[in-house]
Amino acid sequence: MTKQFILPENSMRSISLALSICAIAISTAHAHVTLERQEAAIGASYKAVFRVPHGCGASPTLKVRVRIPDGVIGVKPMPKPGWQIETVRGEYGKTYTMYHSTVGEGVKEVAWTGRLPDEHFDEMILSVYLTEDLVPGKTLYFPVVQECEIGVNRWIEIPAEGKTGADYKEPAPGVKLLPKR
Repeated sequence: MTKQFILPENSMRSISLALSICAIAISTAHAHVTLERQEAAIGASYKAVFRVPHGCGASPTLKVRVRIPDGVIGVKPMPKPGWQIETVRGEYGKTYTMYHSTVGEGVKEVAWTGRLPDEHFDEMILSVYLTEDLVPGKTLYFPVVQECEIGVNRWIEIPAEGKTGADYKEPAPGVKLLPKR
């Protein structure tokens, strides 16, 4: 004989509400543009893989723009079939040494333009060099603007001291800097 366990109706509603809140919290926590590898050593190359998990609401993504933070040089975007790449170049605030050469200017922003339906995800990839001027133990943030057919997500919020990206609605993706190897 099988016994059935039946909960009172108000308990079922409470459990259902709690599960719904958990599902929303989980989906919100994973809905941001993030970096695949969230740690990298300074004084070395870093493959920055930006994960774009959704559009703006149900609207498709048409453009993803990444601002390059100070101390990141040698930026090379990876082409994506069906997407166009634009770069904005400018002078760095100082000169840097990268692989036995000195550089004083380079890519300051990268934008991919194409079409990514909300029900799909994609990745935008940059090869960069993290200079030795960056501080190990700190997190380096890459502000990202995601433009959609309808709406914009500005993943540009950089946490204040003592806070994390989880404290913000639209946190910038970040990488924790490790000592030079």
